[in-house]
Amino acid sequence: MSKPRERILSTSMVLFHQQGYNSTGINQIIDEAKVSKASFYQHFKSKDELCIEFFNKRFDYWVSELENFTSDAKTVEEKFMKSFDFLVYMNKKEDFRGCSFLNIMSEIPGDKIEIHNVIRNHKSKLREAFNEDLKDDLLSAHIYLLFESSILTSQLYKSNELIEKSKLITQQLLKSSTSH
Repeated sequence: MSKPRERILSTSMVLFHQQGYNSTGINQIIDEAKVSKASFYQHFKSKDELCIEFFNKRFDYWVSELENFTSDAKTVEEKFMKSFDFLVYMNKKEDFRGCSFLNIMSEIPGDKIEIHNVIRNHKSKLREAFNEDLKDDLLSAHIYLLFESSILTSQLYKSNELIEKSKLITQQLLKSSTSH
């Protein structure tokens, strides 16, 4: 059996993603991870600290999956097209669960500043990556907004339709930016 910290993290990865923050209690994590309460608090001072660790692990996982999915792209345009395809893939894999970061952000009060900062930091990294690829702040912001909003709307409608439309819009934006 894995170590208590690993079991707590792996249990919270599933529960926070599937149930959210408020619906996941420490006692449920302790029970499902098969650890004692003392062991939980030995590894994590609070549920908030565990949530931050969840976000860091989830971000690393998500970025790694995205990079693997787009790694064979030959052009920036192809990379962005594959990025939208990745969203479709994740919706199939995770049953339209959406973005864990935004799901949890909507649940927690504004005074949980550390958690909000972690969410903002991870979202900023994605924006920076888009800008790094495109080297055009306005264009990358536009595509980033299409990307993020298509995650939300696909979760809302349980459909990939708006991801596909965002992909087409992105393709047009990229074509028109290179034709100038």
